[in-house]
Amino acid sequence: MKVSKGQVISFLAAILIALFLSTYELPYYIQKPGDADALNPIVQVENGDKSEGEFHLVTVRGGQATPVQFVLAKILPHHEIMDIHLVRPEGISDDEYFQAQLQMMENSQEASMVVAYTAAEKEITIEYNGVYVVNVAKELPADGILQMGDRIIGIDDNEIKESNDLISYIEQKELGDVVNVTFLREEKEFVKPVTLGIINEETGQVGIGITLVTDRDVHVDPPVTFSSGNIGGPSAGLMFSLEIYDQLTDGDLTKGYKIAGTGEIDYEGNVGRIGGIDKKVVAADREGVDVFFAPNEGGRGGNSNYEVARKTAEEINTDMIIVPVDTFEDALRYLQEELE
Repeated sequence: MKVSKGQVISFLAAILIALFLSTYELPYYIQKPGDADALNPIVQVENGDKSEGEFHLVTVRGGQATPVQFVLAKILPHHEIMDIHLVRPEGISDDEYFQAQLQMMENSQEASMVVAYTAAEKEITIEYNGVYVVNVAKELPADGILQMGDRIIGIDDNEIKESNDLISYIEQKELGDVVNVTFLREEKEFVKPVTLGIINEETGQVGIGITLVTDRDVHVDPPVTFSSGNIGGPSAGLMFSLEIYDQLTDGDLTKGYKIAGTGEIDYEGNVGRIGGIDKKVVAADREGVDVFFAPNEGGRGGNSNYEVARKTAEEINTDMIIVPVDTFEDALRYLQEELE
């Protein structure tokens, strides 16, 4: 069969257009339902107690949009299109963003260990080594002074052991005040002055414009290991703490059910708001989860995590029970006293 020059050109043009539509990256980020992975292969307490049911870690899948993905996200339910800079700050590379997410996951695992081992009355010791900078906001006071990966160990004459030490100190200051930040970079110590500025125009909050995680060494007995791979972010904290506690203690918290949920957890066991909860509800339902824990945010209505989760469950007509929690103790109490 004879192929004309015009047909060849049309064929090549079609290939180029298809490549463009499927690979060109737009300045948007798409979030959609991810997976609901069982935690017992991910979290292993040495000689831990086994349960008939399962706790699940729920994820949101995301990535920078191509033209094809952008169009599909406009059509498909529970797909959200976001400005890329709302997800990954301008000037931060993909690798830097990924490493920051992994650091948040590590911090979440440490917090869950502290909460679970404390609640189970098991041996635990904590050493504080300062705080790491995971992000420096562009055009805010710390820009050009601090870098991602710097470890802050002091401010003025105060030792910094955890992020709240630095946050509480700066909250007492006023716009234009100068603070001297002591930090380690590549094993060298530096002291740099930073002039406080407005970091949130809406609230008028004063600060230096950085995101922090506390560098702690947590030692527990019996030991626990995590194999979360490339999963990042802080939102699995609540479920990690429940899985660890269940393995540390006698009995079966799951009572044979599939239990999922989400929520960042701090070292006192408080459960905080996370993003993409509607997509996590969908992912959990697809896995056949029976109970889903959602951050209650102190019982506030409107657009709280719990309210969004509850409304999403109604929309997809799931039998999954949505349970509001503000603390690890809330979730534990539900499992011990109300789950039948």
